[in-house]
Amino acid sequence: MDKKITTLYDDYSQRRTNRRDFFRKLVMLSGSTAAALALLPILKENKLKASANLQDDPDLLTEFIKYPGETGDVRGFLAWPKAGKKFPAVIVIHENRGLVPHIQDVTRRMAKEGFLTLAPDALSPLGGTPEDISNVGAMFKQLNGEQTTKNFVAAVKYLKTHPLSTGKVGCTGFCWGGAMTNQVAVNSPDLNAAVPYYGRQPFAEQVAMIKAPIMAHYGGDDAGINQGIPAFEEALKKNKKEYQIFIYEGAQHAFNNDSNPERYNEKAAKLAWQRTIAFFKEKLKT
Repeated sequence: MDKKITTLYDDYSQRRTNRRDFFRKLVMLSGSTAAALALLPILKENKLKASANLQDDPDLLTEFIKYPGETGDVRGFLAWPKAGKKFPAVIVIHENRGLVPHIQDVTRRMAKEGFLTLAPDALSPLGGTPEDISNVGAMFKQLNGEQTTKNFVAAVKYLKTHPLSTGKVGCTGFCWGGAMTNQVAVNSPDLNAAVPYYGRQPFAEQVAMIKAPIMAHYGGDDAGINQGIPAFEEALKKNKKEYQIFIYEGAQHAFNNDSNPERYNEKAAKLAWQRTIAFFKEKLKT
C-alpha cells in the first residue's frame, strides 16, 4: 500500500488530523470517493492487527486511574504484568500530542518487560487529551510549567507507595516528555532512574539537584535538541553524576515513534529500547 496513505491513516488514528481532513486527503490519494471508502476497512484492519498483540495480551492488566497531583486529580493509563505481586515502577511521559494510543502502546510494552507502568496525561487540568488532537498544541501552551512538573513528580510518589510497587521508580519520556523526564529528575529526589529521549536538557545549575542516574538518547539528525548536549554533559561531569549519553547517527527527532513512519528509525529505536530496559532492570532492582 502507498506509504503516503498509511502515513495519513497513522496521523488520523493517532489524532494528529481530524476525520474531515483525513477523508479529503484520502480521496485525493486514492483517486475517488469510492476508492477511499473501500480502503477504510483495510486500513482499520491493518492497524488493529499491528496493535492487537499488546492490546489483547493475556499476560497484562491495564486500567485508567487517577492520582493526586498539584492541580487536582491527574488521569493516567496504568499497565502491569498479570503474574507477580510487586514490580519496579516506570513513568512514561508522552510527547506534545498528549496521552495518545501510541503512548498507551509504549506503556504496555514497558509493562511487558516486567514493570508497573504509568503514563500520566499532562492535559488532565484541561480535561485531558481530546479525541481530536489536531489543535492540541494550543492546550499545551495553557499549561503552567511548574505545576505540570509537580504533577509528574506526584506520579513518582504515587508509584513509590502503590501496593503493586517495590518502591523503586524510574521515568522515561519522549520529545516534550523527554524534557519533562529531565525535570522530574531535577525535582524528585525519590526518583531512582531517568531515561529522557531527545528531550531538552535542564539548565546547568539544575543538574546539581539530580539524584537519579541518567541515560539520555538523542537522534544524530536533531540539531536543535543536540546543541544542548555539551553543556548538559559538562554539568553532569562537574557534579559527578552517573550518566550515559547515546547519539544514534542518521536518526531524527522522534526516532522511537513507530506510529510516525517519516521519523521512525527501527534500528535506533530497538537499540535504544534494549538499553533502556537493561538500565531500568539494573537501577530499579531491589
